[in-house]
Amino acid sequence: MSELVVIGFADRSTANEAFRKVQELQRSGVVELNGLAVVSVDEDGETHVDTPAKNEKVAVSATAGALWGLVFGMLILTPAIGVVGAALGGLIGKLSQMGVDKDFRAKVQSLLEPGSAAVVIMASAITEDAFAEALHPFGGTVLKTSLAERDEQELVQQLAGGAQAA
Repeated sequence: MSELVVIGFADRSTANEAFRKVQELQRSGVVELNGLAVVSVDEDGETHVDTPAKNEKVAVSATAGALWGLVFGMLILTPAIGVVGAALGGLIGKLSQMGVDKDFRAKVQSLLEPGSAAVVIMASAITEDAFAEALHPFGGTVLKTSLAERDEQELVQQLAGGAQAA
């Protein structure tokens, strides 16, 4: 099971500090990351995404990588989906079944007003109390959902099927 945690901050510098803290927490074993990013929105409304430097260890399997990319795109980079193809519609439906529904996506997007930022974390394991204690000084608005392993596998299979059919 993976945990998807999005922590919204009023400014980019606080998000960057929290991002660095999450990296420290991975090195100390408090969290096992499948994906990590800081998403910020500048004053012009443009979205910027920063991920750990290549020398930072974020263990991402092929499965987790595919899932992270899809979840991240659905949360952040696809604010409004109008008419979509059957494959994309099926993936959106699967995300909704997994708890990453339209309401959750709307809450994430509401955190990302111009000038704000969020840390987006996908983790296969989190020591909840230590994680919360370490990030408490940064404040922020926390959104969280769980992705069951079975659902993750089904989603990755659906991704693979969609890629083969294309």
